[in-house]
Amino acid sequence: MNKLPVLGVVFLVFCSTAFAITAVRGTVERIDSTAKTIVVKAVDGTEHTFHFVARTAVHGGEKADAAAKESFRGLKEGSDVVVHYTAKGTEETAEEVDHIGEGGLKTTEGTITQLDRSAKTVTVKTADGTEQAFHMTDHAAEDGGRDISEGAEKSGKVTVYYTEQAGHKVAHFFSKAF
Repeated sequence: MNKLPVLGVVFLVFCSTAFAITAVRGTVERIDSTAKTIVVKAVDGTEHTFHFVARTAVHGGEKADAAAKESFRGLKEGSDVVVHYTAKGTEETAEEVDHIGEGGLKTTEGTITQLDRSAKTVTVKTADGTEQAFHMTDHAAEDGGRDISEGAEKSGKVTVYYTEQAGHKVAHFFSKAF
């Protein structure tokens, strides 16, 4: 029996799980701009130390805040964030940070009427009955709304965190409305 195909499959499974992107929502507790790290206290009470690398994107940070001494890439202690990250061993690397809440990404609340992760689109019906369509970032398509139980996507209230780019609404993250 040829072991090469079996080893190839094992390698692919390992790589896809070792570098899977996960998201955590929380508040920035500490910033160390010299070490390029932030500590985030997650909504479940756990603390995560995230390392920033050249490819780390920050969305929703005020441009004026990005230049302020007490901020790091537009984030400050106390900022509400969603961090999309990869983990290798115990080191967590921030791939994308979405600044949510006051001064962060725009929000819309409603009920999902259409969700297509492969096409990276989501449509939400708001309280006034209008429907808003969003393109999703890769991270939003992959892990946004994972806190919504299977089958309840179209009945539960959600909050969509988005930006507007070239006339389109781009969802960076969405979750069950609190």
